Amino acid sequence: MNQVDQEQMVLEQIALKLKIGSIGRHIFLCVGEKCCDPQAGQESWEYLKRRLKEAGLPEGAVYRTKVGCLRVCRSGPIGVVYPEGTWYKDLTPANIERILQEHFIQNRPCEDLIFARSPLPKS
Repeated sequence: MNQVDQEQMVLEQIALKLKIGSIGRHIFLCVGEKCCDPQAGQESWEYLKRRLKEAGLPEGAVYRTKVGCLRVCRSGPIGVVYPEGTWYKDLTPANIERILQEHFIQNRPCEDLIFARSPLPKS
């Protein structure tokens, strides 16, 4: 087996372990220095990680990714949830908890925190 095939096999194993093919939602949380205080951004990220583990959601229900910039650069931390393409502002731990409870569990986006929508097209 050549190096390219080995790398492909390793990536496929990682994807399988992370259940990438069965992810229901994906939240990207921007903790960049231009949209929020770095300490506040890191606090929100740590809260999101902890609460998603504690929430008891089915495995693969919500995947999370920390990003350095979503190019909005104000009212952060900024977050976007896909596939709905719901863009959220001011993702403090308290607002992350609301999104967890209302958007992820009750399927009801937090309208007062939304500033844009850009849903992915249905395939």
